[in-house]
Amino acid sequence: MNSVDFIEVSREGLIVMLKIGSPIMLIALITGLSISLIQALTQIQEMTLAFVPKILVIFASLMLFLPFMMTTLTNFTQRLFDRIVSLS
Repeated sequence: MNSVDFIEVSREGLIVMLKIGSPIMLIALITGLSISLIQALTQIQEMTLAFVPKILVIFASLMLFLPFMMTTLTNFTQRLFDRIVSLS
């Protein structure tokens, strides 16, 4: 394996990591911002009000995006194994 192959595999790994993590992180960001906005407007500064809905929304979004995440990771792993087989 030369440096070009290593850089290409690393780049693909980073792209897969972004594809898998981005939907959940964006949903958590939007949820956190909306809860913070509601807290600022109503002047309610309860800490559990920020964490409990965010945890529930993240759990629901994980259930929604799990097939996409598994497909993306499986495809990347298959391409990586194919590359390993072609090296020998």
